[in-house]
Amino acid sequence: MAVVEAPQSFVTRQECDKVAFQNGFRRTHGETDGWRHYSSTTAQGSIWLARDAADGWLLAIDHGGVIEELGLAGVVLGGPGSARYAFATLGELYAQMPRVYQLAASLPDAPLAKFHAKVKDLPTSTEAERLVVQRIGQDVFRSGLLEYWQGRCPLTGISDESLLRASHIIPWKDCESDAERLDVHNGLLLSALWDAAFDRGLVSFDDGGQPIFSPVLGEMARSELRWKQPIALTDKHRTRLAWHRSHLFKSE
Repeated sequence: MAVVEAPQSFVTRQECDKVAFQNGFRRTHGETDGWRHYSSTTAQGSIWLARDAADGWLLAIDHGGVIEELGLAGVVLGGPGSARYAFATLGELYAQMPRVYQLAASLPDAPLAKFHAKVKDLPTSTEAERLVVQRIGQDVFRSGLLEYWQGRCPLTGISDESLLRASHIIPWKDCESDAERLDVHNGLLLSALWDAAFDRGLVSFDDGGQPIFSPVLGEMARSELRWKQPIALTDKHRTRLAWHRSHLFKSE
């Protein structure tokens, strides 16, 4: 079992601060039992960083969604947060931190909170005013998907932002709440051609993330829909894609 160095040495404190600050967690909350505590103004939850007696680097996280989707094996170690992880080198810790921030900044209900903050004082009495609010919501949703999918289409690998679209699985108009509209699990970050086909029900995806092509889609169009790998899906994506296949996909 790792033994946390407490209090942390000056060098360790400096390194922990650099890891946190360079990866979006720039609010410091001091040190307790050797764990340095950080949070962010743009992401949810807290992280803690420490170093153990065997020169390993430790990370603790309290955001359940981040823990679930990060998919790392934790260590048996008392301390803060809901899960703790050990890294043999500082480089290994640095390699994981961008994904920690991306998930903390995009998972529910971070986009919803951002949306409410942006529109709380905006009127919605006319159709034009409601459209303004909707556009803000769609921009927030896109930002969340860019974080969640790490700035690239998970199907094609395209990373040019001008060619990426925030594709709702259950369309905006069919969602029952703003929470559903802004949930990143209700979206895919698709390249423009795939987005157009998905939006019109000409393609969908099975539970393994493999494309399903509608018989309505012509052979030439299908040949242009190139892809590299299936999409890595969570159960939350799969539930919504089942809705898409039932309600939007043109199966005949």
